[in-house]
Amino acid sequence: MRTLAVATALTLTLSASPASAATTPYLPRPTGHSPVGVTSLSLKDTSRSDPWVPSVPYRELMASLFYPATSGGGPKKQYMTPLESERNLERQNIPGLPLDVFSTVRTNAVVGAHPAGRWHSLPLVVLSPGWTQPRATLTAVAEDLASRGYAVVAIDHTYENRATTFPDGHVTGCAACEVDDQPGFWEKFAQVRSKDTSFVLDSVLASKWGALIDPQRIGMTGHSAGGAITTQAMLADPRIRAGADLDGSVHVPIPASGLSRPFMFVGRTEDYVPGTAGPYDDWETDWTHLTGWKRWIMVSGTVHASFTDLGVLAEQLGVDLGDSIDPYRALTITRSYVSAFFDQHLRCRPQPLLTAPSPAYPEVTFIG
Repeated sequence: MRTLAVATALTLTLSASPASAATTPYLPRPTGHSPVGVTSLSLKDTSRSDPWVPSVPYRELMASLFYPATSGGGPKKQYMTPLESERNLERQNIPGLPLDVFSTVRTNAVVGAHPAGRWHSLPLVVLSPGWTQPRATLTAVAEDLASRGYAVVAIDHTYENRATTFPDGHVTGCAACEVDDQPGFWEKFAQVRSKDTSFVLDSVLASKWGALIDPQRIGMTGHSAGGAITTQAMLADPRIRAGADLDGSVHVPIPASGLSRPFMFVGRTEDYVPGTAGPYDDWETDWTHLTGWKRWIMVSGTVHASFTDLGVLAEQLGVDLGDSIDPYRALTITRSYVSAFFDQHLRCRPQPLLTAPSPAYPEVTFIG
């Protein structure tokens, strides 16, 4: 399968040394001015049965809501539970790396911190992770956007990743993994995630957190499969004003009728050869159907995992992903361009970074 369907962003790993595995991993601090708070949301959509396990008469989802807070003091969010870490790493068989290591990752968001912000003042960004990936892998981007004054909701799409833990203690696995080779799978996948996204938006806006959010300023991005379905979610839900795809190969194209809202592609320079079959040939097709503001950038030296937390975490744990860019630099570039995109299109703040290549980021090439 191509970029979108990578089973896990750590499939390119080689080995981990025992010494590096003993290091306590951490996420770099957010770059904005505000402390970051976070809360977990357990949501149940009783209007539909679960699309992957029809015997479950509802669709239950877990999400994390990040937001600017008044104080940075207090307990930090756990990155993953030991079981979630184990299920995400057990298939990798990396020598010397404890299976529970992701449960020890130090994050920056304070659980239950008092939110900052005026009534209906915060733009909202939805984050959707890659195929088989948990929402945790987008925490560094979520924390950074929240520190810059955004509310951010990261969604776990139940039965599409290795482990989702619910408040009552039950843990779901990847039922959808059993059928991902069947005809029509990716079309169904796009529909499921689009419905999940709209349901989460409905739930957040109707909750107490909705009082902080400006419902006229909603955006979406994601990595791999989560980035690729952003166009489909936007077509299904007009509330999503702007979207970005972080290295997600598209299996369900934009229809000929087009998408007129702002959109940005972010991918890997070395894997793109214009006009040839490859992980980005579908971007070329979708590009012609984007009729509004659009941008396409590629980042040299990166690999698929570079646009998630896994780039910096792998570096800290001594795991070689095959990238030639410093992973902290890759994260800085991802954070900078994602925040600039949403600042321009949700806050109406023109961003010179998006107009032309910048000498501050020579790794970034503008395709369009």
